[in-house]
Amino acid sequence: MEAMKISKRFFAFGILACIAFYVAYIKWHLDSKPLVGATEGIAESTGDKLSRQALAADPSVFYGIMFDAGSTGTRIHIFKFTQQPKETPRLTHETFKALKPGLSAYADDVEKSGQGIRELLEVAKKEVPMELWKFTPLVLKATAGLRLLPGEKAQKLLDKVKEIFQASPFFVRDNCVSIMNGTDEGISAWITINFLTGSLDDTQKRSVGMLDLGGGSTQITFLPRTEATLQTSPAGHTTSFQMFNSTYKLYSYSYLGLGLMSARLAILGGVEGKPLGEGEELISPCLPPGFKSEWQHAEIVYKIKGQKAGEPLYESCSNKVAKMLYKKVHKAEEVKDLDFYAFSYYYDCAAEVGLIDKEKGGSLTVNDFEVAAKYVCKTMEISPGSSPFLCMDLTYITFLLQELGFPKTQVFKLARKINNVETSWALGATFHYIDSLNRLQY
Repeated sequence: MEAMKISKRFFAFGILACIAFYVAYIKWHLDSKPLVGATEGIAESTGDKLSRQALAADPSVFYGIMFDAGSTGTRIHIFKFTQQPKETPRLTHETFKALKPGLSAYADDVEKSGQGIRELLEVAKKEVPMELWKFTPLVLKATAGLRLLPGEKAQKLLDKVKEIFQASPFFVRDNCVSIMNGTDEGISAWITINFLTGSLDDTQKRSVGMLDLGGGSTQITFLPRTEATLQTSPAGHTTSFQMFNSTYKLYSYSYLGLGLMSARLAILGGVEGKPLGEGEELISPCLPPGFKSEWQHAEIVYKIKGQKAGEPLYESCSNKVAKMLYKKVHKAEEVKDLDFYAFSYYYDCAAEVGLIDKEKGGSLTVNDFEVAAKYVCKTMEISPGSSPFLCMDLTYITFLLQELGFPKTQVFKLARKINNVETSWALGATFHYIDSLNRLQY
């Protein structure tokens, strides 16, 4: 009889213990909702319930993989994040690797494009812990290089990448591969720079604007402080987006065809995607007199030639550049009162002529670009040197910045990295993508 009483007590104790354990588990589960790339709600749409917490040793750690398919190369960014409940994620590490040429170079040989993608995926497998592979979002976004290709050729390249991604062990959705529109590129770069400078966390800190000069397109993005900027901007120059429970109204525009390589072609007098006829050549006042060579752009080889000596090279080149840019760019009045970072070819050209340190970057003005342009152009009147396009490029940058509304005294910060993180759009795009997955869950 006594034994039966003891067993009943044990039975009752066991029931209470199970209930207590269950309640504790449910409370823990509801309290911990970190930002993740693969969530239960999303995974249900793919027929596979996922819970990163089931496998992760540290549920506050997660990864994101972003492929940047640019016009001149394909780059992989592998981001490692940590996040505490109700806080903005922290980036703790980035792995970056780039391969040349860009995907668009394989427009007529799609199968060959897969080699570089697979090579970069191997880098991701080494960086991301194996137990987190299936919970780590894998995305490729292509920029101007693919935007400039005929639609059918671009789609075949994207389909090939998607096929490779779907065979990988990472978390892949139907929208894992896409051509990024220019506005999204600008927004993503703006998110990156403001995250790295701390203004996304600190609302009291002034946000900074972003200028990006790629090969095929150029972007300008900033957060207007005056309603007048939003009201007077042309159609398509303003946008809004949600991220981390905040709504941002940005001035953001991408000028397709005004990236440095596409601008070169326009200044030379060529037409995008149109080869020259037999014996034709492009003659430009922006190239050194007597210079003759071949130049390849978007898989087309052009014969190019410098104009015969006449007026000074900078003057003749600046006239040509001014005509090419005439009425192609909107001038936003407010930019002269804001702080801006400038990336990509702005950085490369400045570093090439010693305006900034090649590794550390630096600050300079529009006037610094103009002085460098005049000096380089004057030097090229005697000898083309190893960079025959440098006079043209620096002159173009000088005029582009002024057309965008920047006075010659405007100071820009140029940086490849902030806190050892690449200042490209990739981090911002990864943030935005993961945040969108999170919103699907909740």
